[in-house]
Amino acid sequence: MTLIKQRLILIVLFLTFFNLTFAQEETPLPKGLTESEKSLVSQFQFRSALVTEAPSVPVRAAAEWEEVEYLVVRWTPSYQNILRQIVQVGVNECKVIIATQDQSGVASYLLSNGVSLTNVSFLNVPSNTIWIRDYAGNTVYSNDVGERALVDWIYNRPRPFDDAMPVSHASMLSLPIYETISGTNDLVNTGGNYMSDGLGNAFASELILEENEVGNPYGVTSKTEAQIDNIMFNYMGITNYVKMPTLPYDGIHHIDMHMKLLDEETLLVSKYPNGVADGPQIEANIQYVLNNFQSPFGTPYKVEWIDAPPSTSGLYPDNGGYYRTYSNSIIINKSILVPTYRPEVDGAALAKYQELMPGYNVVGIDVDNFGENLISSSGAIHCITHTIGVADPLWIVHQPVEFVNTGTTLTIDAMIKHVSGITAAKVFWREEGTTTFNEAAMSYVSGDDWTVDLPLAASATNIDYYIEAEANSGKQLTRPLVAPSGFWTTTAQTLSVEEWADNNISAPYPNPTRDKVSFNLKHIQDPLTVSIYNNLGQKLFSESVNSGQGVLELTLNKHWNGVLYVVFDGSFGSVNRKIIKI
Repeated sequence: MTLIKQRLILIVLFLTFFNLTFAQEETPLPKGLTESEKSLVSQFQFRSALVTEAPSVPVRAAAEWEEVEYLVVRWTPSYQNILRQIVQVGVNECKVIIATQDQSGVASYLLSNGVSLTNVSFLNVPSNTIWIRDYAGNTVYSNDVGERALVDWIYNRPRPFDDAMPVSHASMLSLPIYETISGTNDLVNTGGNYMSDGLGNAFASELILEENEVGNPYGVTSKTEAQIDNIMFNYMGITNYVKMPTLPYDGIHHIDMHMKLLDEETLLVSKYPNGVADGPQIEANIQYVLNNFQSPFGTPYKVEWIDAPPSTSGLYPDNGGYYRTYSNSIIINKSILVPTYRPEVDGAALAKYQELMPGYNVVGIDVDNFGENLISSSGAIHCITHTIGVADPLWIVHQPVEFVNTGTTLTIDAMIKHVSGITAAKVFWREEGTTTFNEAAMSYVSGDDWTVDLPLAASATNIDYYIEAEANSGKQLTRPLVAPSGFWTTTAQTLSVEEWADNNISAPYPNPTRDKVSFNLKHIQDPLTVSIYNNLGQKLFSESVNSGQGVLELTLNKHWNGVLYVVFDGSFGSVNRKIIKI
């Protein structure tokens, strides 16, 4: 609490001398800088003299689909109908903190519109803008599931009241807060340009590099990419920080306007018509990710595309249209709030969300209407919301099984963790089309790993399943969080041995590659031989592997170039994969 109090004192002293006209936002400020704010940047004090250390123990940044305790918003009268709809869903999922200096007016408005205040708390602090995603703190946990804390970066706008919001949240909830505001840890960053998978991987645009480079306008120390990565690791536990080129027509360069992580391995990405607006660069960025990175499960990322709608007259961002996308959504426990624009284009997008996130309460909120045209200010639903994770996380990580060979065994593996330990884990499963779930106890393997084998009959159809875990403390949780309303479905197929192997040997990554290439061999446990051939059919390399299960990494000779073929031979037959050596 001492650090929070010191920080608040410094903020109060500084704001005494700041132009307080920013405190009460009469004309809503856009997500980007106004012309007057651009002139303020060079004079504004972004750094702090107060030294704040990084966490003393390893931390883990939470993912958006994990359980949350608080939804936080900043009330803005100009968008009160949009905010009301957000709060109306939020109070049924978690507690809601509303930052406002007009508590009675906001409370009266919500009550008169049928919104219960049972789960609402008001935070009476000044603020500048509605764009709380960019300036609120991000949840981290010590040692994966331990003490909850907030991490606050330097906000890349001269909006001092907004920049103070994480400290206010931390003070209100008595949470530790770690800030990248001083010394060589003075990192400028923004929440709309960050998303985490909860397993140490995070995504951003190269804005993070530009805003901390030599000659940056914020007066922070210049940093190499490696130094930025080190700050993100020390403060947030990010071990793999993926950065993509900025988009030419997205003026704020925040990735949440065109991309969203739905789970540890699925990217939902906005799609434009061929050659339109940011479509080519988005496609190039996603291909860069697929070629150079893999999901935390050692498999290629799954990419789901969702069409970005034009204006009513057919305009896109490259010819005067606003930056309309459906990816700027937020997951709040069992609900997903999605920006909408008009019925004739929204239906397919909402159906896509329901298909990808079965069992979730998918709610569309209009951000493009005449009275509250939020999208015209370069933001949508994700931009005006943030969350704080639960104090007692029960963490379940599982890669859904897509295919299983009929008549064999369906193996379900999961990593499950709680600060008190795990007393039991179960898989609930049923044949697709039936109504009753069967129950199978998972066995403890080691560390935090649990497993169960489900024998399948030769006539088995597709299998629906979900995981439930109970901590020694008595806390219970399912994954998916919405189970049993939502679940995973494994497709049962009658496969030849070779077809089964082909499904269980991943595509190569990275690809193209310079020196090394990896494959995830999943459930292939038998010995096999791995060979590499060039384009002329000449064998360049061969090696026997006792057990294929897991990740196989191959080091490529520096003299090999061009198209290469990796051949896996075993009791299953032969499986071929193509790589490009550069």
